[in-house]
Amino acid sequence: MPLDLGTSDSDSFRQPAAIEQRGPLDVALWCARQGWPVHPLAPGRKTPAANCARCRDQPHGAQGCPCIADGRWCHGFHAATTDTARILAWWTEQPRFGVGVACGPAGLVVIDVDAHPAPLPEPDRLLPGIHIPASVSLGGLQHGFHSLALLAALRGAQDPSQDDTTLRVRTPSGGLHLWYTARPGHVWRCSSGSSAQRALAWQVDVRAHGGYIIAPGTTTAAGTYTACRPVRLPAPLPGWLAAELERTGHRPSLPAARTPTPVPSRARAAVIAARGGRDAAQRALATVLTAVTECAATAQGAGFSEKLNRAAFTAGGLVGAGRIAPADAEAALVTAAAHARPGQERRCLQIIRSGMSAGSRRPLNLGDRT
Repeated sequence: MPLDLGTSDSDSFRQPAAIEQRGPLDVALWCARQGWPVHPLAPGRKTPAANCARCRDQPHGAQGCPCIADGRWCHGFHAATTDTARILAWWTEQPRFGVGVACGPAGLVVIDVDAHPAPLPEPDRLLPGIHIPASVSLGGLQHGFHSLALLAALRGAQDPSQDDTTLRVRTPSGGLHLWYTARPGHVWRCSSGSSAQRALAWQVDVRAHGGYIIAPGTTTAAGTYTACRPVRLPAPLPGWLAAELERTGHRPSLPAARTPTPVPSRARAAVIAARGGRDAAQRALATVLTAVTECAATAQGAGFSEKLNRAAFTAGGLVGAGRIAPADAEAALVTAAAHARPGQERRCLQIIRSGMSAGSRRPLNLGDRT
């Protein structure tokens, strides 16, 4: 009997038919009914569908982008939705879209186990934060299934790849996605198993807040993501795995509110000088400079890099149009950035110069109104 994607009752997920026997639209609608926001993936690929021409030609962040409010799929998982009408519109326009699920808004933590042939890393990189004595032979370890099983054995827990109480999805490359639900109020961050900064285990990635996962039933050029029987719904994240994620730095620190500080005279002067300008170019520069300086009120989560990049792109467009001198534009950007993120001048300068370079190739011509 075919699986009824219109129900979330757990018993229906023990029926013989599989999610992957349904089309992408049915899969997207079923995911939305579980409360999982979805977004389109490019046909036959694992990556999000391309942005519209405007978003491609004028790089900017997802925050405040009108395309998302207008119902477009720009900016990948940032546009994910559970709105039935929007989903129908997207997959009607392009029936071959794959289905991505935004993990953070869905409250999901997905353990992504890879099985890629690769040389073993140094012992201390196999299970980050856990010392493995040189006397221990690692000759039998070949991929992420082995490193995750080793971690579970050290904690006296079941190998998650054998956990048939939760949704498990086989990937075309031979890997496995283990879907779990996070406890309410718990936010986990993504990571790569090869990262030197934050990782759970070698060849074991974590898909959570700030990332997406490919829904079962999605087909790429490499094959179909296939749900394993018998369970088709995620179980709660096991306590021992939550503890390991905590230990390995997957819990983000909450953005610390910063007491607003007065804008220093140099930054204020840069904004005021532009804002007081009589033409549209100076007013445009003032607007983006203000957005940068206002990030000083928040240590994290203000979208500072995106705002600085947008300001630099705008300034570059004005430079390309001959509306402002390059040195003046860069000086104003550097001053505003230094106020918002003191001590990060080198990184900010890289963003500024990259954004100005991109913007200068697309001169921004604004109609003057005196």
